[in-house]
Amino acid sequence: MNVVLLGAPGAGKGTQAAKMVESFGLPHISTGDIFRKAVADGTPLGLEAKRYMDAGELVPDEVTIGIVKERLSQPDAAGGFILDGFPRTVPQADALGAALGSMGTGLDAVILVDVPREALVDRLTARRQCRSCGRIYNVMSDMPADPAVCDACGGEVYQRADDTVETVTNRLDVYDRNTSPLVEYYRDKGLLRPVDGDRGVDDVFADVAAIVRSE
Repeated sequence: MNVVLLGAPGAGKGTQAAKMVESFGLPHISTGDIFRKAVADGTPLGLEAKRYMDAGELVPDEVTIGIVKERLSQPDAAGGFILDGFPRTVPQADALGAALGSMGTGLDAVILVDVPREALVDRLTARRQCRSCGRIYNVMSDMPADPAVCDACGGEVYQRADDTVETVTNRLDVYDRNTSPLVEYYRDKGLLRPVDGDRGVDDVFADVAAIVRSE
C-alpha cells in the first residue's frame, strides 16, 4: 500500500501517520527526516542538498525527488509506505509519479486530512511551551495550574513566535498557494480519498484505516 498524506499544517497528518505505522507496519517517510539522514550519511544527493541549504536556497526538485527515490528503494519500503511532506507542488507530484513508474510501482491512494481553516488556526495558535524544559501545553486541552508557570519545572510558559495568528495565517496561505492544487491534481487521477479531520483522532483514524484496508 503506497500512500501520500495530504493536509494543511495543523491537520494532524503526523498523528494519523503514527497510528498507520502502528496498525499496518508501513514506514512513515517524512521528507524532513530523509533530508537530514541523507545529509548525515553524506550521500551524493545529500551533499548536494546540503550545499543549497547552507546557502539558504531552496533545494531543486530534481535533488529532492532523487533523495525521495533513494529512500523509497530501501527494503523496508518494498511492501508499501506512507509519504508525508512530499509532494508539495504539482511539478513534484509529476516527478514522483515518474520516479515510482521507473521503479515499477505507483500510488494506491492520496489521503487528504481535511480541516476547515478556522479550526486549523485555532489548533496552531493553541500551543504553549515551557521556556526552560520545553514541555508542550495546549490552551484548548492541557494547561498548567498557573497558565504562565510550567507544572514540570516552574519555568515560564509562553507562546512561540511561529504560533502567533499572523505567522500561522502566513503558513496556511503558503499551503493554499503551493500545495492545495495537489487536491485537484490527485482527484483528477482518481487517487484522492478525503477524510474529515475536524473530529477526534480515533474517529479520523477509523476512516483512514478503512481506506487503507480497501485499497
